[in-house]
Amino acid sequence: MANLNKVKIMPDTLEPVDTRNAMPLDEDGQFELSLRPTRLAEYIGQRRAADNLKIFIRAALNRREALDHVLLTGPPGLGKTTLANIVANEMGAVLHSTAGPIIEKSGDLAAQLTALQTGDVLFIDEIHRLNPAIEEVLYPAMEDYQLDLMIGQGPAAKSIKLDLPKFTLVGATTRAGLITAPLRGRFGIVFNLDFYNHEDLTTIILRSADIVGAIIEEDGAKEIARRARGTPRIANRLLRRVRDYAEVDYDGRITIDVAKDALNRMEVDTFGLDETDRKLLLSIIEKFGGGPVGLGTISASIHEEKDSIEEIIEPYLIQIGFLNRTPRGRMVTTHAYQHFGINPPSASAFVPPPSLF
Repeated sequence: MANLNKVKIMPDTLEPVDTRNAMPLDEDGQFELSLRPTRLAEYIGQRRAADNLKIFIRAALNRREALDHVLLTGPPGLGKTTLANIVANEMGAVLHSTAGPIIEKSGDLAAQLTALQTGDVLFIDEIHRLNPAIEEVLYPAMEDYQLDLMIGQGPAAKSIKLDLPKFTLVGATTRAGLITAPLRGRFGIVFNLDFYNHEDLTTIILRSADIVGAIIEEDGAKEIARRARGTPRIANRLLRRVRDYAEVDYDGRITIDVAKDALNRMEVDTFGLDETDRKLLLSIIEKFGGGPVGLGTISASIHEEKDSIEEIIEPYLIQIGFLNRTPRGRMVTTHAYQHFGINPPSASAFVPPPSLF
């Protein structure tokens, strides 16, 4: 096998988009990319995944082999794309990025696979959105490093096999339950990324502030972390906005008071709930008696797509104990009633929610 350490390293700022039609990133996207760690030594949080990945990468390099295929699951913004970049950098490999919805035909996937060289990393974001026909092409590529191609049509059609170089597929998904069993079974390494605790988010915010030259006190960073929904992407976005308030209405230093004022003015409350979160919870409380109510009904009530509710909004609300999924539908918990200062329908005594972060 070729020496993986001699494979050319691509830039570590690639996004999970079709590289044939890459669009310029907006300002927020560029800001986020500038803050992403590029090595495991810089990576904060997700200790179990990071520690295990370090071992697996070192072992693969020692054997001069491609790393096993990696599946990363978890809500948006927790670092799946960042880890894909880190895998490529640590392996000294080229990163090729795409996304499930972009791969519309088996030929699209074939083009990606035949462009790979030994040791390359292919990152497929939203891998749960691959259609079954494309998955069938992917199976032999992952397992046997072969590509089955059909040449011609009708009775004259024939199948040929092309050998592929040994590569690493990194798949990312926010909907682990939608990954088919045959596809999941072909990943040798599977990590589920969890929401971050306040301590790790504070460290991330202090690091990001140092990179962008923002002046921030530790208490100010802790306040932003407390309202960042356990998500580094949101933490960095809030830091960017709080910095704006600090520079325009204050002396530029982000103190706890400046952070509180800025976040309150942005209507990000002490649990990190924004307007959409409050709309969802209050809709269930005020229109449906706290639930249970079906996802489709909630979607119609607050004018949000079901996928957005399931993938982006609900996971955090469930994590902090404000929402439950039941066989009959979604139900708001006593903790959510208490947060909004509304008496719950039952007379049960309120028990404060546990500190999850």
